[in-house]
Amino acid sequence: MVPRYSRPEMSAIWEPESKFQIWFEIEAHATDALADLGVVPKAAAKAIWERGKFEVERIDAIEAEVKHDVIAFLTNVAEHVGDEARFMHQGMTSSDVLDTCLSVQLVRATDILLDDMDKLLASIKKRAEEHKYTPTIGRSHGIHAEPVTFGLKLAQAYAEFARGKERLIAARKEIATCAISGAVGTFANIDPRVEAYVAEKMGLDIEPVSTQVIPRDRHAAYFAALAIIASSIERLATEVRHLQRTEVLEAEEYFSPGQKGSSAMPHKRNPILTENLTGLARMVRSYCLPAMENVALWHERDISHSSVERYIGPDATITLDFALARLTGVIEKLLIYPERMQKNLDRMGGLVHSQRVLLALTQAGISREDAYRIVQRNAMKVWESDGQLSLLSLLQNDADVSAKMSAEEIAERFNLDYHFKHVDTIFARVFGK
Repeated sequence: MVPRYSRPEMSAIWEPESKFQIWFEIEAHATDALADLGVVPKAAAKAIWERGKFEVERIDAIEAEVKHDVIAFLTNVAEHVGDEARFMHQGMTSSDVLDTCLSVQLVRATDILLDDMDKLLASIKKRAEEHKYTPTIGRSHGIHAEPVTFGLKLAQAYAEFARGKERLIAARKEIATCAISGAVGTFANIDPRVEAYVAEKMGLDIEPVSTQVIPRDRHAAYFAALAIIASSIERLATEVRHLQRTEVLEAEEYFSPGQKGSSAMPHKRNPILTENLTGLARMVRSYCLPAMENVALWHERDISHSSVERYIGPDATITLDFALARLTGVIEKLLIYPERMQKNLDRMGGLVHSQRVLLALTQAGISREDAYRIVQRNAMKVWESDGQLSLLSLLQNDADVSAKMSAEEIAERFNLDYHFKHVDTIFARVFGK
């Protein structure tokens, strides 16, 4: 984890103290269940809860000698519990503790991410409603296409992140599983009822077939969901970056008093936050591939996945948490310039209305091929004049057009409001009525 891109609440989930506390609770709950089944003395289960504790430094020191983290942990706890500690970990294997703990950590991380998503969605919705009818140019291939509204741009982002939230909810459900099944997952040395008890206490479901480890297709799906959300972050961040370009300047990141954009050029106002988000999205996506590769473990279990997850578990969730919060701040403070949007709409002499004239000519009896040719030859003159010529004027003076349409009928096809007649319908689909 990189402190620069970490927030305290999410980072705390992955600290050694938090991990070992979860390990302790798994072991103590399992011992409780074993005591209820008469496998171990109830006094031992009680003693573990009352006297059990651990020290991270001591665990590290023991692990340096024994080269096994779970054994080091159990040894340290036993130093505090005393003789009753021999009843801990009865019939269990290390993966029971490690995999169940990872499930708990990912569930807790997901709850933070879901809260992040709610805040981002709320900020996007607010700005979308604010600019529901703010006209701007829609672009395809980076080229002026037809008019849209800035609210529609944000509505698209809202719908995409809403889908991302649903995927994250599904991923949370899939990852929230507990495995307490012993070596190779047969329950030979521990009753399945212990697993069910621990699962309930830790807020998880039971893993139907654990084979000693929880199957990693679950984790692959989880990190894929995070990667898709990261891609959505990049999509919106890239849009802001393009809109902030000097030649466009329809929107830009908030530039705070005293902020500096360049060490060399005092005039610079750069989209540094959204560029940063683009980079962070790349990192979160990069964790998806090793999660996929973790699915193919040897036989019932190996540990080739373990080192991978020590990286990607903390890093993916911490980075995405930071990115979602940063994007929320960008949207909340985004500077939006309707006047510049209108100026850019008018920039190319009315070319954005070419399709309406094309369709009107076909309705007037001209073949689509001929209508396209007539409109295009006028449109290219406007294009080549860099918008200095007017498409409306050229069309009104084109004999082929005026033979089918009056000057007023042609002018009506240049009405900007025509393009926004279904904005309410789209907003209702996205945000509800």
